[in-house]
Amino acid sequence: MNDPSRPLSSPCIGVCMLDADGLCMGCHRSIGEISRWAAMAEEERRRLVDEELPRRGRQRTA
Repeated sequence: MNDPSRPLSSPCIGVCMLDADGLCMGCHRSIGEISRWAAMAEEERRRLVDEELPRRGRQRTA
């Protein structure tokens, strides 16, 4: 799905509202993750997109 040789684009889907836990309702990132996205190492971005953000999304719908 994601080509590891290409930089990962932002997971933003344009639903930019923070919930009570400080996570974006659209992409499930924290405000810190959103603001640091451009400066993050590619490995950290991939970990967020592949592991952390899906986990947060599953928790939100549970």
